[in-house]
Amino acid sequence: MKVRWIKCIGVIALFLLTISAASAQQFHQLTVNDFGGTPRANARGVVAYTNCTIDFKYQASRQNGGYILNAFVRLILNTQKSWLDRSQISSGQLLAEVLKHEQGHYTIAYLEQQEVLREIGKTRFSRNYQYEAMAIFNRIDAKYKQLNADYDEDTQHMTDRMQQHSWDVYFQKQLQFMPDNSF
Repeated sequence: MKVRWIKCIGVIALFLLTISAASAQQFHQLTVNDFGGTPRANARGVVAYTNCTIDFKYQASRQNGGYILNAFVRLILNTQKSWLDRSQISSGQLLAEVLKHEQGHYTIAYLEQQEVLREIGKTRFSRNYQYEAMAIFNRIDAKYKQLNADYDEDTQHMTDRMQQHSWDVYFQKQLQFMPDNSF
């Protein structure tokens, strides 16, 4: 009896640590070391590319006639797919501007990860939870894909400095006033 109780406590503790690790992922500040990939030959003037993946998994638990999902949403910065064409960077100031622009792409991925965690955490699911969870993820993913495209279009891949500044302020506010993911 004691062994079962201890195992149960151990499983619960491990589960809680996993959930907090997923929701408490730290925001990452990009550096040149995050760009280990090879620049594209046909990049049409694009100086850098940041590649991120959102890894979305969950476990369902039946509760009061419905289901709750414990989500594991991990943001992965793919450093071997992210690249920086150093031959097009002529100064430290330009490098800083490129990194700031690329930070915006990472920030968009981070905001997506956090929104997925919030939405899944506050939703009560039916027995069709697999479909419902993927619908939530796909809706949020489409929103942030569009935001990413708008970001590059508005800033003209960072060359429109006024628009870049506007986006930088937007990102700062989003991060500063981000809702808490605790439920």
